[in-house]
Amino acid sequence: MAEGREVTSGAEESHATGVEETAMHLVYRPQPADTLAGIRARQRIKRWGLVLRAVFLFLWVAQWLLGTVRRGDVEPVSTVLFLFVLVLVAGYPRAQAAQVQRLVGWQGEYRTTVSPSGITTSSDHTTLIQKWSVYQGYRETKGHFALLSRDPNILCVEILPKRGLSTPDDVPRLRELLDRCTKRV
Repeated sequence: MAEGREVTSGAEESHATGVEETAMHLVYRPQPADTLAGIRARQRIKRWGLVLRAVFLFLWVAQWLLGTVRRGDVEPVSTVLFLFVLVLVAGYPRAQAAQVQRLVGWQGEYRTTVSPSGITTSSDHTTLIQKWSVYQGYRETKGHFALLSRDPNILCVEILPKRGLSTPDDVPRLRELLDRCTKRV
């Protein structure tokens, strides 16, 4: 843009290259459930996070049980701390999804185009263009496609809610396009 290049709209560019017929368009408002689906898909790939949370929870359960057995009764402070840790560990993904929703929710409606050249997402305030090389693959859930970034910690997750497609018949077409451009993980 700043270097004197002519900027064309995505529709003109995709029509000129023949991508328009294979591109899929989604229109949706991000919901906390979308982010939660992406976080859960990411957790299934990154098993260490689940293992560490399970070990942490096991240690707290063991500490609480040993203390209770040793004293012969339930200590209220230990029980409250145990319940707090239980809620914290179980609720962390939802808290993370709520935080992400605060970051993206105010931007309003998202318009996403998935094409063989990559994914373009725009709202009234931002436009993000990503090539397929950014992703290691995707996971499909009941209501979403979660694209997972290539970095070792999977810091970026792109969520494509199926409700954003024009018709339910577009779901197999989008799945086919994703299979052609990246792998299912």
